[in-house]
Amino acid sequence: MNGNRIVRLYLINSGAAIDFMVHRFLGEEVIDWEIPPVPDDLLLKGKHVSLAPLSAELHTKELFESFRQDREDRIWDYLPYGPFEELHQLENWVRLNEALPDPYFFAIEKLDIGTVCGVASYLRIKPKDGSIEVGHINFSPLLQKSIAATEAMYLMMKWVFDSGYRRYEWKCNALNAGSRKAAQRLGFSYEGIFRQATISKGRNRDTAWFAIIDKEWERLNSCFNTYLNLENFKEDGTQEISLSNLTREVLVATDPMFE
Repeated sequence: MNGNRIVRLYLINSGAAIDFMVHRFLGEEVIDWEIPPVPDDLLLKGKHVSLAPLSAELHTKELFESFRQDREDRIWDYLPYGPFEELHQLENWVRLNEALPDPYFFAIEKLDIGTVCGVASYLRIKPKDGSIEVGHINFSPLLQKSIAATEAMYLMMKWVFDSGYRRYEWKCNALNAGSRKAAQRLGFSYEGIFRQATISKGRNRDTAWFAIIDKEWERLNSCFNTYLNLENFKEDGTQEISLSNLTREVLVATDPMFE
């Protein structure tokens, strides 16, 4: 953890010298840690969703119809691309992204309706540092605010920490209150605002930062297992205990937007 050096102090008029150690705090040593793999050919499946590598051939038509459920195109407000008015426009975007290693895109299928109705990706993948981000999240109204949406985020998070990553990031437009609230609900701790971080669709974007680190994963995993347990839901689908109530105690810092 520390960098140490010997300093020799000479005593005036005596000729004697005293050696003492000066401690410099340089950070916690990372030991017994192995570089994790990069995402490749992943299939993540739960009780409510299945996540597969995004494919133009397999997923474009279902995604297009699912995204059209948002009649006001609000799901595109804070993304640097879209909305796509025509099927071929979305197909072109998918083809540009389906084979990229970073960002690594998933198509999200909601199993109870058998329909692909959202996407999400890993990005800024830095195995040597053990850091990876989740982003490009776009859920159609068919997926929004559902247990399936929560499980999709959990499955991605679980793969990250099971694979040995040290840090999992969430970043969003600081104006996107919904994304900031979702990050905190999922257990991401608030880390601040990067002012004038980018320009998106011709407008300034301040970016809100959130993260989870590996030391927090065991407790968060327990939170998700409790929340996603079928016993946590009544027959009408309402929850007995909210995920926010479970993850609140794990947060290192909370978003001031909601205080």
